[in-house]
Amino acid sequence: MDGFGIRIENMRKRYGEGDTAVDALKEVNMTVAPGEVVGLIGPSGSGKTTLLKCLGAVIEPTAGRMTLGDEVIYDDGWKIDDLKALRRDRIGFVFQAPYLIPFLDVTDNIALLPMLAGQPNAASRSRAKELLEALDVGHRARAQPSQLSGGEQQRVAIARALANQPPVILADEPTAPLDSERALAVIRILNRMARQYNTAVIVVTHDEKIIPTFKRIYHIRDGVTHEEAGEGREIGD
Repeated sequence: MDGFGIRIENMRKRYGEGDTAVDALKEVNMTVAPGEVVGLIGPSGSGKTTLLKCLGAVIEPTAGRMTLGDEVIYDDGWKIDDLKALRRDRIGFVFQAPYLIPFLDVTDNIALLPMLAGQPNAASRSRAKELLEALDVGHRARAQPSQLSGGEQQRVAIARALANQPPVILADEPTAPLDSERALAVIRILNRMARQYNTAVIVVTHDEKIIPTFKRIYHIRDGVTHEEAGEGREIGD
């Protein structure tokens, strides 16, 4: 792999102190290249949620090193002053539910993040329309979220995650509520968008329908990551 979108080295997370301390993450090592989609799987209590929060700069790890794009953002402490701006501008999030703002139309739901980052309104809306066209929902640009199907809402959520051209997207169980056809469609879209926009994508999932599509998988067990090759089953474009 040439370069990386995100790299994690020897990350640990401990809650509490002394005899009551709990090591949620003991040794996490991950590298995801630009344009790559990897799966992150593990049983309940294995550390997936804690890891996702650390990767998303929602909570602070206890130790380790994290590089985003070409910049070290954590090295036994945050190297970034404004974590809110980091989450807004450089990390895209896709969740199980789309969480679209109900009183904004589709275009403004996507354009809001670039606007908050200081981009001009016209440029932000132009970016939103470009992403909607790329995701085959350009015809829904002026629709309200309530007028969209579930699949369309998830596409808009993916567009929103890409709005600020982040080097990494964290997708937390994005296919859990979907049937097989729609679940595979979401993964197909994430793969296409990762390649098109050179974004590293980490998909946290329990969904047996999509696990065979990953070329690489990280298992997390008892706070430790183990990398293995996936099937990389073709799902078309």
